[in-house]
Amino acid sequence: MAQELARIETSMGRRVIGAGAMLLLGALLLYIAFAEPPQNRLWQVFLLAVGGLSLWFSSRMWEATSHALILTETELTDTDGTVLARLDEIEKVDRSVFAMKPSNGFLLILKSPQTRAWRPGLWWRMGRRIAIGGVTAGSATKPVADIIAVKIAAPE
Repeated sequence: MAQELARIETSMGRRVIGAGAMLLLGALLLYIAFAEPPQNRLWQVFLLAVGGLSLWFSSRMWEATSHALILTETELTDTDGTVLARLDEIEKVDRSVFAMKPSNGFLLILKSPQTRAWRPGLWWRMGRRIAIGGVTAGSATKPVADIIAVKIAAPE
């Protein structure tokens, strides 16, 4: 097994706030749908659907943020074994203000498209882009982004 260079983990406080906010939103929407149903049934269906999705999203976020991301000499992986990207597949690290990236996170641009995957609050991958961050601390993601940027800039 390759040596671990850095790790991105989420604190319990950030997990509780992130998943709790989604749980509260879902509960409020469902409460409104049943306690004060709108006259128009379509709005009630909308409230029920969005409330249910919020509850589902909350549970997915809680589970996903229990994992950590591990950077080794060769790849960035999730603790569940999912390989986000091999370092030789990364074209660029983007932490710019206008990058479509999560809060406290960064964006990896890959050389070729990969399969879609999503771990709410931790990372998502779509096409050539992988976004890292969300409920993670900037103090955990910044060093990982810096290490990756140095590694891909270094001559072979």
